[in-house]
Amino acid sequence: MEPQQAPSSRIKSTKVEPPRGVSFSYRYFQDSNNKFSISNKDARYLEAFIQRLRDLSTMTVNEISVTNAKSLRCHPIDWNQTSEPCFDLPNEEQLVDTPYQFQLSSNEHGRVHGFFIENVFYIVWLDPDHKLYS
Repeated sequence: MEPQQAPSSRIKSTKVEPPRGVSFSYRYFQDSNNKFSISNKDARYLEAFIQRLRDLSTMTVNEISVTNAKSLRCHPIDWNQTSEPCFDLPNEEQLVDTPYQFQLSSNEHGRVHGFFIENVFYIVWLDPDHKLYS
């Protein structure tokens, strides 16, 4: 008796262009750090966060970190001027070239801290209360 073959799929594959903008990853997200917690934030915070990521995902790394850096308050993090010495990630020296932050909205919802690897921004901390910088 010969093994049966699965019927061919009738779903046609679709060729999709790769996204032009930045993608976001939570691979290194640290939600257990009480200093950078959103546990007491309301739905307005979450809404601002999702909208900001949506808007940034239409931009390139250069558009975020250079062209629109001032309006987004996107800039490298200078650990010497912060309350933390680093992200404290395993192999951080090899992983993080330049740590960055950007604002969610004009001073109301704080900042997002992380780093770029190519066109992916790895979110490490959500800082709704501006606790990284004094």
